[in-house]
Amino acid sequence: MQHPELTLPQMLRERARSTPERVALRQKDFGIWQPLSWAGYYQRASCFALGLHTLGLGAGGHVGVLSENRTEWVLAQMGAGLLGAVAVGVYPTSPTSEVAYVVAHADIEIMVCEDQEQTDKLLEARAQLPRLRKIVVMETKGLRSFAPGLRELIVTFAEVEQAGAAVGSSALIDAALARQKLDDIGLMIYTSGSTGKPKGAMISWRNMRGVVPGLVERLGITQDTTHLSYLPLCHVAEQMLTTFTPIYTGAQVHFGESIRTVQEDLREIAPTMFLGVPRIWEKLHASISIKLQEAGGLRRKIFDRAYAACLPLAEKPRSAWSLADKLKFSASYWLIFRALQNFIGLRQAQIALTGAAPIPPDVVRFFRVLGVPLIEVYGLTESSGMVLGHEPRDVVVGTVGVPTLGVEHRIAANGELLLRGDMVFAGYYKNPEATADSIRNGWLHTGDVVREERGQLKIVDRLKDIMITAGGKNLTPSEIENTMKGSPYIKECVIVAEGRQFVAALVMIDYDTVGQWAESQRIAFTHFRSLVELPQVRALIDAAIAQGNARLAQVSQIRKFHLLPKELDHDDGEVTATMKVRRSSIYQTYAAEIEALYR
Repeated sequence: MQHPELTLPQMLRERARSTPERVALRQKDFGIWQPLSWAGYYQRASCFALGLHTLGLGAGGHVGVLSENRTEWVLAQMGAGLLGAVAVGVYPTSPTSEVAYVVAHADIEIMVCEDQEQTDKLLEARAQLPRLRKIVVMETKGLRSFAPGLRELIVTFAEVEQAGAAVGSSALIDAALARQKLDDIGLMIYTSGSTGKPKGAMISWRNMRGVVPGLVERLGITQDTTHLSYLPLCHVAEQMLTTFTPIYTGAQVHFGESIRTVQEDLREIAPTMFLGVPRIWEKLHASISIKLQEAGGLRRKIFDRAYAACLPLAEKPRSAWSLADKLKFSASYWLIFRALQNFIGLRQAQIALTGAAPIPPDVVRFFRVLGVPLIEVYGLTESSGMVLGHEPRDVVVGTVGVPTLGVEHRIAANGELLLRGDMVFAGYYKNPEATADSIRNGWLHTGDVVREERGQLKIVDRLKDIMITAGGKNLTPSEIENTMKGSPYIKECVIVAEGRQFVAALVMIDYDTVGQWAESQRIAFTHFRSLVELPQVRALIDAAIAQGNARLAQVSQIRKFHLLPKELDHDDGEVTATMKVRRSSIYQTYAAEIEALYR
């Protein structure tokens, strides 16, 4: 798949010229989907770029965005790109301390914020941010309450666009685009910081362009592809499907009302492509389990029979289905699977992805049996997105498929996956040591251990996460944890095994499904902790762990567990903004409980 030798902003201008009337973006405001054409996208991004210029931003300057996904997010990003500046995303769920760290480390001069809540985080940390000159606010509700002195610092998004429109000439942008090279940095994405301070990965225009052919070829993306953008845009997974690929292919992107309305938005849009991190798929799996519990009796029996009958088809390509297979699936589909696909909004999905973290194989199987074409993919911030993925016609559940177009790979002697290609990032901002450690002789060292399985690559674990028991056995925590999370009753499982005689675990229940189960058993509870403390719930989780243990080697089986009395929380430093577990932090917090498991 050959794409023009153009940077993303140059390609946006080209898209506006070649298909000006086609819809590029749709955003839901007050219940109504508002379209924006490619010509409108480029025009508004240009106005925002010129507005940023009037605020003193020049080529190479840094613009931050602190917001949930919406049209203004990409207008700010592409506006910065049209000027030759660099966009930097910040997680809207981050507390003030994390926001302040990224804004200061990234040398951000102008910060684009969604609303007063996000603006307050910057105002609170203002003393630590000497380079921050302006805050641009999208939603002005509550802004009038700011002290008059702050009006020098704060300007509205609409005012920046209007100031740009008043310039009246695009000569500045044309000149900036004429100078722009593929090796210029266009975006900085901060890693989640699960083991330390987040690092700023510098992504060049060449990197963005380099990852696109693999996405197009593996996922079958065309200008008719539709996608719901809801995962944070400061994460590379959403960037590749909201900005990189659509601008090169002309695909259409939808922004829902909020991260909280994803399921409702999915039902309305019925996108042809859907990306979910494992937590999303686990949540959809749990919501179907709740629906089936509520339906009870006959419907549950029909589902169980249909599921058992179609389970062998999960990894069988449709082209290889026999007439009996087709009849079996067709009957199951019309009886029950179609309703469940409608319930989660994925009836039109031609491809569905899971990535960014390991997923229980049973969850992948579950959706594939339902007829949702779910494939597992792999990529990292440092590879500018997806570099491995299942061929839709050749899925081996539990693996992440094979390298995509343009990706070279090697497996080092210690099992580590090494990658090479145009998509390998330019390095970490202000961190030459980490860059030199990550890219050696042109090869990106991913830090992930892989092995080949049936001709496909399987991620074993992070190199640094592999544990050695007191008996000298090597264990891969993610394999054990994912086996347990295959149960709809277990939301999180954190393994303890390093230097220990046996495997133990800290387990967090799925409050919704366990709560629903307790109600169906007529067991009273009032909140998360009271539910966890019920002996019946302990027995339920014990049974779920026994079920998981039956599928693991004896050395990997969980012998004892402690039920966490609360949900793991980003604000408490237990998980990152992308909900990755911070093991060291959790081990520290629950040190006494862990020691009690080994007495």
